[in-house]
Amino acid sequence: MAQALTIHDLTSGWSFRQTDDPSEDAWLPVARVPTNVHLDLIDHEKIPDPFLGFNELKAEWVADKSWAYKTMLPEIASQAEGTVTVLAFDGLDTFATVKLNGETILVSDNMFIPHRVDVTKKLKPGSDNVLEIDFASARLRAIEIKEAHPEHVWVGFNGDMARLAVRKAQYHWGWDWGPVLNTSGPWRPVRLETYHSRIVDLRIDYELDSNLKSASGTVTGKVEGLSGKTVAFVAQIEDNVVFKGSADVDSNGIAKVEFHVNEPKLWYPHGYGAQPLYKVTATVSTGEVDLHSATRRIGFRKGELVQQPDDIGKTFFFRVNGVDVFCGGSDWIPADSFTPRVTAEKYRKWLEMMVDGYQVMIRIWGGGIWEEDIFYDLCDELGVLVWQDFMFGCGNYPAWPDFLQSIREECVANVGRLRHHPSIVIYAGNNEDYQVQEQFGLTYDYEDKTPENWLKSNFPARYIYEKLLPEVVALESPHVPYHPGSPWGDGLITSNTKVGDMHQWNVWHGTQEKYQIFDTLGGRFNSEFGMEAFPHIDTIKYYCTDPTQLYPQSHMLDFHNKADGHERRIATYLVENFRTQTDLEAFIHLTQLSQAEALMFGYRGWRRQWGQKRFCGGALVWQLNDCWPVTSWSIVDYFLRKKPAYYAMRRVLAPVAVAVKRAHHDWSVVHARVPKSSNFELWVASSQLEEVTATVELRFISVATGKEIKESITKKDIKIAANGTTDVLSGTIDNVNEEPHVLAARIWIDGEIVSRDVDWPQPLKYLGFEDRGVEVYSRGETILVKACRPTKGLVFEERAGVLVNDSAIDVVPGDEQVIRVRNLAADDQPLRWTYLGRT
Repeated sequence: MAQALTIHDLTSGWSFRQTDDPSEDAWLPVARVPTNVHLDLIDHEKIPDPFLGFNELKAEWVADKSWAYKTMLPEIASQAEGTVTVLAFDGLDTFATVKLNGETILVSDNMFIPHRVDVTKKLKPGSDNVLEIDFASARLRAIEIKEAHPEHVWVGFNGDMARLAVRKAQYHWGWDWGPVLNTSGPWRPVRLETYHSRIVDLRIDYELDSNLKSASGTVTGKVEGLSGKTVAFVAQIEDNVVFKGSADVDSNGIAKVEFHVNEPKLWYPHGYGAQPLYKVTATVSTGEVDLHSATRRIGFRKGELVQQPDDIGKTFFFRVNGVDVFCGGSDWIPADSFTPRVTAEKYRKWLEMMVDGYQVMIRIWGGGIWEEDIFYDLCDELGVLVWQDFMFGCGNYPAWPDFLQSIREECVANVGRLRHHPSIVIYAGNNEDYQVQEQFGLTYDYEDKTPENWLKSNFPARYIYEKLLPEVVALESPHVPYHPGSPWGDGLITSNTKVGDMHQWNVWHGTQEKYQIFDTLGGRFNSEFGMEAFPHIDTIKYYCTDPTQLYPQSHMLDFHNKADGHERRIATYLVENFRTQTDLEAFIHLTQLSQAEALMFGYRGWRRQWGQKRFCGGALVWQLNDCWPVTSWSIVDYFLRKKPAYYAMRRVLAPVAVAVKRAHHDWSVVHARVPKSSNFELWVASSQLEEVTATVELRFISVATGKEIKESITKKDIKIAANGTTDVLSGTIDNVNEEPHVLAARIWIDGEIVSRDVDWPQPLKYLGFEDRGVEVYSRGETILVKACRPTKGLVFEERAGVLVNDSAIDVVPGDEQVIRVRNLAADDQPLRWTYLGRT
């Protein structure tokens, strides 16, 4: 009689060893699979924690060794005829030879391809079946492949260019924010499955009608095993069944039903609507016995990438269910150098932090990993839009036939795995590979549409991005737009501001422009930009194992900043804008304020441009997170400690955000002369889908005295445009007769202050911040902040487990601010705080 599928998760009972140590006592126990060899070596104190001090150097040898993992398979009871037993490997990192009882059953060279091996006839009766996986050195193998192909042009940014030859997470070779920790091992689950028949794939294809009032489509189950005769399909939301049906399995193993849902509950990104998810289940049976069920959660939504000619060039923005969405958000790198230890709880904290910060989109960067299922599940639940890069980053990738075949298998497997997620709204072919083509002068004739010619050029990877990958997306996930690369726009130079997306690195890198003009440097969609900042002092003290190294320019602190030229770049932006400090905590604060200011100037201006005929469709900061404790462009560090920039972004991305800005005057190219006058503008950005009525106030407050230098302006009953920008007022500052002062704006809706903005004379280093008269009162779940004189960048301590809803705030007289705080017990010490210029 046919039996249902059973699964043995092979998580425990493993051991590992260095393969060139043949002794039996070389085998050491493994705490848990999935794993990386570094985690197991750390557990056995064979290497020190590479995140501490200079220990990364002490772990380098690991990458040049081969490693073996083995386990005894559980006993499999005698099986009925027709039973299949399979070993399933969701991910092997990377050059893996799998043996069962000494016989090779699989050879793999791509960490992103899952494998299934039928071992029905290879298992011995009983419980003495030994599974062993040998992992060769990916670093050394990559070098061998590179040296065997001198005809290819091996160029790119970051790491050893031999990495381009290997289908493995590229950041394992080191990046300008991450260590060189080249891992190996069974990095994703290993299972032993027995079954008569199973659902191999469950696919839901649908279309919404033009008025979004009904959904029609097909549900397809792909079945393996001759015992499966029929498949029953059911879809429900909560406890309500919305459709059910069944179909016989045809000769190709396919069962398919059509469906129709009236008045479907539509899925929206957070802030624009709800995130209802339908559970679709397919159950294959003999007709009498259920053999296996598979489930997918889907959301009904119509997603569009709108690229239409306009006055400037061509738009680039996202529309969901007919609603234009400004995609303010972040770029995402792997959350750890050793991803098997990233828990579902940690993924949830990261993504909930994005939602709390009003960030709508996350871009999964192409030099990392195809993320875990839980990541996309959480994005579906929380309403975070996903920009998914294919796993190519900063290089000229080869394209010989077996490499292309491996890429195709990898991408079919992963796009198929992810196709049901409503959160995924774009696939992009690579990260910055077209920039590599430009910088190194590789051949790219966009008018040549013959793929065979591309393969013969010195930029053969074009074949991957403009033929192979779009074919995969069209086949596996046709409802999601495909974009050849990030950045890319119609085959034009990647710095083009009129079409496509762009990475704007002329603040920090490149020409090192003033961050005050960030908004003038953007394009139609700014998918990367950023500014470095030190992490909080507790993070630095965690990795800095030598207390004598706790100063800003120390060797150990420099070692935990992998960016080229970071010393001169940080110094440039600090010297230009702030009175420099050498005390470590004061220096940290300055770098964090520099980052917060830079990102604020960018997001604030680009969001305004959204309301100006969708000139800017979105902005994604590089980067949300870190993979280890480091100074980088992240706005939240490895331990989930938020930098001030997180809060600055939150304020300018709020549902309704007031903004005030005086015209930029570049002090450093005019001998520090102050202009006789400066124009200013005040506007309101809103993502609300309906017009709202508001009151807006603008005050002019002396930096030195805290007194208002002239009468404030109040505009009542202003109509704030829906999903756009409303210009409120403008004026001129008399820099000759008026003392230096801030422009302090507030906006009320229904009697409640919903947003503030303070514009300061630039640069801040010219201003005195003595005797600000700041008072901070901790009152249980709130903190009251007030000041006698304008105060810049008041930040609170980032204490583990304690959450504040705002920080890095500007405080002006007559405007007390109430900060909400969670998880601070009555007997806990109040949060420490500081501000710019505090002595």
